Amino acid sequence: MKAVRRLGGWAVGQAVLVTLFLAAEPPNRLTAQDTSRISEAQSVLSALVESYGVSGMEAPVRATVQRLLPNWVRTDTDTAGNLWVRTGQGGSPVVIIAHLDEIGFRVDTINADGTLGLRNRGGFILSLFEARPALIHTDRADIPGIFLPRDTGFTRRTPPPLRVSVGATSRAGAESLGVRLGQTITMPKRYVRLAGTRATGRSFDDRMGCAALILALRRLDRTKLKHPVIFIFSTREEIGLEGAAAAARQLGTSTRRVHAIDTFVSADSPLELPNFAVAPIGAGAVARALDNSSITPPAYVDSLAALARARGVAVQIGTTNGGNDGSTFTQFGVVDVAMGWPLRYSHSPAEVVDLKDLLSLADMVRAVAEDW
Repeated sequence: MKAVRRLGGWAVGQAVLVTLFLAAEPPNRLTAQDTSRISEAQSVLSALVESYGVSGMEAPVRATVQRLLPNWVRTDTDTAGNLWVRTGQGGSPVVIIAHLDEIGFRVDTINADGTLGLRNRGGFILSLFEARPALIHTDRADIPGIFLPRDTGFTRRTPPPLRVSVGATSRAGAESLGVRLGQTITMPKRYVRLAGTRATGRSFDDRMGCAALILALRRLDRTKLKHPVIFIFSTREEIGLEGAAAAARQLGTSTRRVHAIDTFVSADSPLELPNFAVAPIGAGAVARALDNSSITPPAYVDSLAALARARGVAVQIGTTNGGNDGSTFTQFGVVDVAMGWPLRYSHSPAEVVDLKDLLSLADMVRAVAEDW
């Protein structure tokens, strides 16, 4: 197997974080145990991906998580909609958090011509949605529609605001179909297995993180826990880490440390420059040593890497853009040791992941709960 090594230094104040990527070509064959675990991971991830939950409307995803958790788990839902799983005994807990929500839109206006004006729920490239199918999510059934394209192909720099058509020609016509203000809208999605251990779909951010928590809880050895561990499936991350902020206020300074489990937005794609945020997919989970919202102290990054070596888990270390839920805890003096997985084409209709990275991430979640 051919190894590829990339080194890069990132100065932060007086400290220097060195990012090290040691990737190998994925093996052509999987053992019987690997195949079984891949199958389990896929069953969990596909169910989560195919559940819809735009920021603020995460109930369907929360219900899917509850269905997939092991039988011993008892859950609580707080006033922010976060789903909590508590285990272990003692004082200061370790918090492991992944978010339930996905990017999308909210119906902001029903126009006189029957089209729908939208408000973003999370950030992304709007042109990716033009002339694509849409689903308006209601309490009873989804209403099909289409994201309308721009009127001319010569508008490039400033595309017009997105609108959705449900086939109506008047406000009354749209309302007669069941459209109401405040309903959420997404593009339809489906989990699709690709060659080997690769898969494509939409909203892997952060269904991969939620899947990692579920898989870790299924194999967690609770007799090894040295302190309480709280697993949180958070809400409204895409619109400002709101659910995590509510949890952080509730726990305050009592938290031992927090592990945010979220996407590592990787430049591992054909058109990206390989000089920042590179973590090859299929090479393992990623320690998010630095992003736009938090910096993990180098000693904690080293400890995480040592734990991965001791457990025989493939882990990469890198820096990327974006924020994470754990950063809401740092104002209380809590260290944020964020982890993720490499995602190709983040926040697009055709994201690509590798299921081996999901297993690696689940193993690291279990490791930080049991051994650290």
